[in-house]
Amino acid sequence: MANYVTGKSIVITGAGGGFGKLVSEKTAALGAKVTCVDINGAAAEAVAAGVRAAGGIAQAVAADVTQIADMRAVAKAAVAANGAIDVMVNNAGIMPLAFIADHEAALEAWSRCIDINIKGVMNGTVAVYDQMMAQGRGHVINLSSIAGNHPAAGSAIYGATKAAVNYFSESLRVEARGKIKVTIIKPTGVMATGLGASVVNPKAGLGMMGQNAPDFAEALAQMRAGTLPPEMLDPQNIAYVSLEPVHIADAIVHAINQPWGVSLGDITIRAAGDHFAQ
Repeated sequence: MANYVTGKSIVITGAGGGFGKLVSEKTAALGAKVTCVDINGAAAEAVAAGVRAAGGIAQAVAADVTQIADMRAVAKAAVAANGAIDVMVNNAGIMPLAFIADHEAALEAWSRCIDINIKGVMNGTVAVYDQMMAQGRGHVINLSSIAGNHPAAGSAIYGATKAAVNYFSESLRVEARGKIKVTIIKPTGVMATGLGASVVNPKAGLGMMGQNAPDFAEALAQMRAGTLPPEMLDPQNIAYVSLEPVHIADAIVHAINQPWGVSLGDITIRAAGDHFAQ
C-alpha cells in the first residue's frame, strides 16, 4: 500500500500511553511529524523522545483537553514546528462505567468523563478548525465506542458521551465537507484496552454484554487464570477474542494512510471472536 502518512503534521491527544502512544510511534515511523499531547507532560515527552531516538520527528506538548486555551496552544505549537496541521486525533478519553444508582461514588468521575470525552473532542476540533480550513484540507479522527450506538444499563454517561462524539463528528463532516475529512473510530476491546482502570462499578460493564454477560464473565475469569484457550488469544486465529490496543492503533493509522480524496468515515473494530458487547 502506498504511504500517504509521510510528511503529514499529526496532533495526537492522550499520546502519553495506550492508543495515543502507539499511533504516535506508528505514524512517525511512516514519516509523519508528530505532536504528542497529554495532560502528563513527562509521559508525552517520553513518547516523543522515543520517536526521535528511532529517527522520527516528534515534539511533546503538555495540555489539558478540557481547556480550550491549552488546545489552542497545542495547535499553535504544531504549526510553529511543522508548518501545518494535517491530522487531529482526538484520542483522550475515560470510561467511568457505573449505574445511575451509584451517583454518590460516580458523580465526580462522570463530570470528568463529560469534560474529557465531549469537551475534549470539541476543543481539539475547534483548535485546529481554522487552520485546516485555511489550508484547504485536513482530517479529524475522533475516538468513539460501540457503547455510543445504543443505551445500556451501567453506561449511561459514558455511552452518552460517545453518542455525542458520533453526532458531533457527523455534523463536522457535513459542515466541512470537501475541506476536512472526518473519521469516527469505534473500538470494542473490552478486556484488553486498559480503559477498565477508570470504571467505577465493575458490574456496570455487564449492561453492554446483555445476554452474553455469562460468556464474557467466563472468558474474563479464564484470562485471569491463564486458562483461556490459546487460539482465543491469537490474532491470527478467527477465534481471537481479546483485542489488543495495537490493532485499534492500526485502524487509526489505516484511516490516516489514505489519499486526500478518500475518507474512511466510520470504523468499528472488534476481535473476530468477540461476541460479548452487543
